[in-house]
Amino acid sequence: MILGFSIALIFFSVMMVALVLLHKGKGGGLSDMFGGGMSSTGGGSAVAERNLDRITIFMGIAWFVCIIILSLLLKAKNGG
Repeated sequence: MILGFSIALIFFSVMMVALVLLHKGKGGGLSDMFGGGMSSTGGGSAVAERNLDRITIFMGIAWFVCIIILSLLLKAKNGG
């Protein structure tokens, strides 16, 4: 069970890094490489950005829950 949550934590961590890098920043960043800068004038960009925000928030919550569960499992395993 600890191994499963450890793997899930690694997955969520990598996804969080990727999603944060895809967000449009003040300087453009990596989101411009994938067309994020050009789509800011289009009508669909607000929907795409909103969906990216929702996915990032969901991944952040899953990441946080995974850390809490993993810490409780490790604490129970060590008899604390």
